[in-house]
Amino acid sequence: MERKKIVFLAEVAILAALILLMSFTPLGYLRLPGLSVSLLMIPVAIGAVVVGPAAGAILGCLFGLTSFAQCFMGDVLGGILVAENVFFAFVVCVVSRTLAGLLCGMIFKAFKGSHKVGPVLVANLAASLLNTLLFLGFLALLYFNLSFTPEQVEALGGLGSALTVVIVTATSINAPIELALCGVVGTAVSKAVLKINSSRLA
Repeated sequence: MERKKIVFLAEVAILAALILLMSFTPLGYLRLPGLSVSLLMIPVAIGAVVVGPAAGAILGCLFGLTSFAQCFMGDVLGGILVAENVFFAFVVCVVSRTLAGLLCGMIFKAFKGSHKVGPVLVANLAASLLNTLLFLGFLALLYFNLSFTPEQVEALGGLGSALTVVIVTATSINAPIELALCGVVGTAVSKAVLKINSSRLA
């Protein structure tokens, strides 16, 4: 039991360090006009699959906190959201990612820990989809009547309201790229780590 706890903490700590590194370097985001493609759900998904739902929630929360911090560090959309309502911005950034990590782990756990590619792929794809749906869902729900100034519209690449951001992001290349990367990279790494862990226990 003590060994399992140590392994849990070690694996979460490694993934947490990776999230922090990616969050505050160019490694974590592909910047697009006004918006960005986040790669941070990949280590969250890996943790949720390999370590479990609790790890997914912890790592998702950390991802969310770094995303919330970006609102005060020049992120265009984040800065607008914080200026309008800082608590709502916290919910959009942090709660959505925490739930996405938790639910990803629960989805994989529903397969009873199967190490086959199918369940691992489904869980990683679910992580990306849940991140997008929860983030945009909270954004639409909490900021449904938020409109941007002409200067903000220009900075956001022509997006005139929070609902427009939701629609454009959901149908543009952002979400598909995040889904593909999480599915390919997340699945490959998760499968490899699960195999290593199984070998250690054998």
